[in-house]
Amino acid sequence: MTNKVQMNTATQLANLGEELNVPFLKLLGVRCLSAEMGKGEILLALKPEHTNTWDVAHGGVLLTLMDVAMAVAARSGDPGDRSVVTIEMKNNFMQAANGILRVKADTVRRTATMAFCEAKLYNDLGEVCCMATGTFQFLKRLATKNANGERVVNEDLRRQ
Repeated sequence: MTNKVQMNTATQLANLGEELNVPFLKLLGVRCLSAEMGKGEILLALKPEHTNTWDVAHGGVLLTLMDVAMAVAARSGDPGDRSVVTIEMKNNFMQAANGILRVKADTVRRTATMAFCEAKLYNDLGEVCCMATGTFQFLKRLATKNANGERVVNEDLRRQ
């Protein structure tokens, strides 16, 4: 007889896609499901530490997810594979969010220096919980200083 360990649906969904190499997103448990042709999709299985006093997703978690999904969409459509920074973001909260959250984002328009994106966040019942628009500026990797004060350009570790 073979003993099979079965994971519950939430655990299976939480392990879909790939982890983004961003410390804050690792802490949250954000997973990237897709990033291609100006579109992005991410997922987060809510944990108790993601919730507010009403036991639903904290607004800051939802804003983070919207921002990340739109940034993924913006980057995925850039032929130069540059980084992006958020210039502006507007979000509409439509209902409380619980369960497995999925955000789908699209690049509406891209210029040489900017990307204009939109996103929708869905709960695990497929209901839209919030919608956002955002403006992102493309940037080359910026130089930083090491412990000796010397200027260095750090390797881009996002894809590792």
